[in-house]
Amino acid sequence: MAFRVNKIVWQLLRRNISQSQMIGYAVANLVGLIIVLTAIQFYQDVKSMQGNDDAFISARYIVISKRVQGLGSLLGPRAEFSQEEVSEIAAQPWAEEVGTFTASAFSVYASVELASKYMSTALFFESIPDEFFDVKPSDWTFDPAGSTMIPIIIPKDYLALYNFGFAASKGLPQISEEMVQMIPINIRIGDNFRHQAFTGRIVGFSSRLNTIAVPELFMQWANAQYATTPIAMPSRLIVKAHDPGDKAMIDYIENHEYEIAGNALNSGKIMAMLSLVTVIVVVVGIVISLLAFFILLLSIHLLLQKNREKLRNLMLLGYTSAEVARYYHLLVASINATVLIVALIVVSVVRLWWLNILQTIGEPQGGMSLTIMLSILAMILITTFNLNSISRHTRDTLSKK
Repeated sequence: MAFRVNKIVWQLLRRNISQSQMIGYAVANLVGLIIVLTAIQFYQDVKSMQGNDDAFISARYIVISKRVQGLGSLLGPRAEFSQEEVSEIAAQPWAEEVGTFTASAFSVYASVELASKYMSTALFFESIPDEFFDVKPSDWTFDPAGSTMIPIIIPKDYLALYNFGFAASKGLPQISEEMVQMIPINIRIGDNFRHQAFTGRIVGFSSRLNTIAVPELFMQWANAQYATTPIAMPSRLIVKAHDPGDKAMIDYIENHEYEIAGNALNSGKIMAMLSLVTVIVVVVGIVISLLAFFILLLSIHLLLQKNREKLRNLMLLGYTSAEVARYYHLLVASINATVLIVALIVVSVVRLWWLNILQTIGEPQGGMSLTIMLSILAMILITTFNLNSISRHTRDTLSKK
């Protein structure tokens, strides 16, 4: 019997509910929520690509050098970093870690036999702390006491230059990464009076570093044993930045006239611009959601005014303002839940479209967990405000004489 009475009360209350106003609220709320969630999810997907070194926007690791001007070190100082300059960069709030490039102070000669053709050249070696490498070969070790093999990491671009430039012009075979790692390289370090022979082997290819890298332990040992020139101060630094789009970092580098390897600085500016655009889009979405909220409040207020006499009669029958408001609570909660589900479905479908595009320039690492949590939290807040407003309006309407 109670259910029958409640059903009759609900039919009585909803008689003057404007479907167009409820649909307008639902659509406006849906559009605002979709805009906010889409902007947040897109930003998360793009930002997650910073950990992918093949991505065009990856710029968390930047290589800094000084600009060589005029006649360079022929008449002026070398473009090197002093210990004070390194410490100053490391103390910047945008710098998480700073590593130095250590150059070989000894001569390096390498030769290799490939397809019955013998090639030799002078080389250079550099080393950096292991934590700054984007590849982690298992055999990245060197034992000064008895090791005769030097593990080497080269840039991926070097192999591309050989395959599509040098090999094509000299009639040499093109080789894959796997094949390169199987080819032994004869290496001699030192000068004509004091030298030592090693076998070099390429164990990895870096997308982050543009150098021929060897383990730090080998570099320290070889510089101590075979250096023919004074060990110079570092001419390049590698910095792990907290945020590649940090304006303070970009301003610092430009003010000190430092140079950035590759397009890392441009990538940082792209991230800064993306952050700004995301904020603008999110604000637009929030404004639309707020307008939807006010549409609902206006609709509920007008509805309560139309049903004022009916509500008074219900109170005379023993219904409280909370019981009357509960019917509107269920209506609004149902609309908000539907809006949330539809918004998440729409964002998921739209995300599939941009994932196909992003995967051509790098693999996004993030999922939708953050977006889902934020959407649920946002809808809980919106619904709470809605329900509180309905309860207050119901109370105020019934208390007026």
